[in-house]
Amino acid sequence: MADSLHGLHGGWTESMRYPDPSIKALDKRFAKYHLPLSSVQRLYVGTQWGEGPVYLGDARCLIWSDVSGNRVLRWDEITGQVTDIRKPSNNANGHTRDRQGRVICCEHLTRRVVRFEYDGAVTVVADKYEGKRLNSPNDVVVKSDGSIWFTDPAFGILSNYEGEIAESELPMYVYRVDGKTGAMTIVADGVNAPNGLCFSPDEKKLYIVESRSSPRRILVFDVVGNGDKISNGKVLIDSGPMGTPDGMRCDIDGNLWCGWGMSQELDGVRVFSPQGEPLAHIALPERCANVCFGGRHRNRLFMAAAHSLYALYVNTQGALGG
Repeated sequence: MADSLHGLHGGWTESMRYPDPSIKALDKRFAKYHLPLSSVQRLYVGTQWGEGPVYLGDARCLIWSDVSGNRVLRWDEITGQVTDIRKPSNNANGHTRDRQGRVICCEHLTRRVVRFEYDGAVTVVADKYEGKRLNSPNDVVVKSDGSIWFTDPAFGILSNYEGEIAESELPMYVYRVDGKTGAMTIVADGVNAPNGLCFSPDEKKLYIVESRSSPRRILVFDVVGNGDKISNGKVLIDSGPMGTPDGMRCDIDGNLWCGWGMSQELDGVRVFSPQGEPLAHIALPERCANVCFGGRHRNRLFMAAAHSLYALYVNTQGALGG
């Protein structure tokens, strides 16, 4: 992206042109999802490492994490104001809502997944497996049966920047917590540092970012059994030598909208078809870590990047459960 569009040293400004030149179609099928009179907006700047956005429609707001800044922020859709709502946040990372509307959060520092109840109480969903501490839960989704699925890489215990240095007690698994019994099971092992995850709209597929493979890969699994297991894992997307998929969400057509980056040419969001074919790239002036859909019709893509929060209206809707 040319410096005239994105500026230097953070001097990015919203495009005054339609269509926004930062939205690049890589396949003609993306025309269905592109709104030519919508442009990327920067809603906030000031995080150290932005992550884990989730939209709360009943409150007309979005919350997201500043992982290394040790806080959770709230952007008000009506006023545009941003405030800290958790500080310290236990180096919170991924967020989602369950089907009752409660917020689920992954915390690096405490090495746990928690749920915030309606009265403000905090319920620990998971912090140990077979008596051993988790590493640093990273991203989380809730299935329609109420089960909570999350990834547990070691990123939060590798330094004192996103948590605290500690020894790993468990391999880096993907877990499922039963929504009724609270029973915790391993659904994926052997994934090299599982990171972002999401379900397809029909919940028949589970996508997982393998963030320490070289190159990074997005894996896809069949959801089998009673919807509580996965099998037949395969590589859906090979990100190439410079691609860095992180967090992701599906739209209602099953397309994957993935945080991307690590170079000026790749920073932003990459959009893929359900078959893993690249459809578009939304260029940002910094690496994007994670995304979610929100707004009244779930047609606004929110993008949590390293230092900023961005948004773009698109001609689709986010799948339920994100």
